[in-house]
Amino acid sequence: MNKSSTANSGQHRAAQRRLWFWLVISASIVTGLAWGLQPKALLVESALAKRASLRVTIEQEGLTRVKDRFRVSAPVAGYMHRSPWEVGDTVNPDQVLVELEPLRSEVLDPRHRAEAQARVAAAEAALAVAQQDAAAAAAHADFTQQELARKERLQEQQYIADDNLALSRTEQRRAQARLSSARFSVEVAKHNLNAAETALHYSAADQDSQALLTQRVEIRAPIAGVVLQRLRESEGVVQAGSPLLELGDPHALEIAVDVLSFDAVRIEAGMAVELERWGGDTLTGHVRRVEPVGFTKVSALGVEEQRVWVIVDFDSPADHWARLGDGYRVEARFLLWEAEHVLQVPNVSLFKDQGQWAVYVVEQNRVELRQVSLGHRNGLSAEILAGINEGERVVIHPDAELYAGRRVQLRE
Repeated sequence: MNKSSTANSGQHRAAQRRLWFWLVISASIVTGLAWGLQPKALLVESALAKRASLRVTIEQEGLTRVKDRFRVSAPVAGYMHRSPWEVGDTVNPDQVLVELEPLRSEVLDPRHRAEAQARVAAAEAALAVAQQDAAAAAAHADFTQQELARKERLQEQQYIADDNLALSRTEQRRAQARLSSARFSVEVAKHNLNAAETALHYSAADQDSQALLTQRVEIRAPIAGVVLQRLRESEGVVQAGSPLLELGDPHALEIAVDVLSFDAVRIEAGMAVELERWGGDTLTGHVRRVEPVGFTKVSALGVEEQRVWVIVDFDSPADHWARLGDGYRVEARFLLWEAEHVLQVPNVSLFKDQGQWAVYVVEQNRVELRQVSLGHRNGLSAEILAGINEGERVVIHPDAELYAGRRVQLRE
């Protein structure tokens, strides 16, 4: 009995050991399968939600320009002498900038010279006709004067009637008027002959005629300043109103920045501006005016953009930007908003979830989806108003493989 009980007890323990062995093997297999089928930890980059200063700015390229530009133009048409002034020369008020001569005569080719000679001959003939008419008028006037004197003597002796004497007086006045008209015709003919001879004589090919061009128009500087541009360098004929020179004061500079109209509505007069990448230290300025009229500009990519000019004045001392001149490039940064100790995360960690901004927060090697409320943003960071706390780690550049609860491994 004892031997049989002992044998049964040994068999029972052996069966239990086999059972536990297979249970352990099965559990190991199940655990291995479960571990093998579980997704691997996703390698991600992360950043801390931290408090720091945050600035919201708009950056655009601008150009310096002289505030008041004076364009000197030709007041009349004439022949301009070459101006001795070069760009950068200093001029004083009322100083002579350019001289204009009368326009040069035309060159007479054989046909035009023959026509001019024919007009001279015609004028000479017309003068001769006028002189003969004047001589005839003078003779008739003398005759009527003598006839009037004779009739006046006869009327004193009562030999003719009063009406006959009055008729002679009328005829004498008519003859005098014809004589005056004939003499005026002679003067007109002389002037016509003079004009025809002048047109024949004064030719651009005639050197002697150029010596008479002594009258000149002097164009003087309206202000004290510097020559900014020579709009006409060589001598030659200029028309009335043609621009010749441009003057200005290079020490009175402003900055013109063309910004997108979308950004211009956020810029106000008096706003602080930082000026960089001009070749020296950072300068400060402020917005003087946002122009109310926009314009269309084609970008480097060929896209039409609506842009607005924003005018900026310097706040830095003049000696700090004395090396700047008209038309120099400047990088302008408009400061829209600034604050200290702002809770913020990188912009690249944000994405849209059901119409709301959200981030993935890393908790114990797994990610948790959090919806957040945003404040101000710039190109790099975003202000967090609610949703995460300082010191929590968020995933940056989240991709489509990431979801709430997914195991992750932080990239070193």
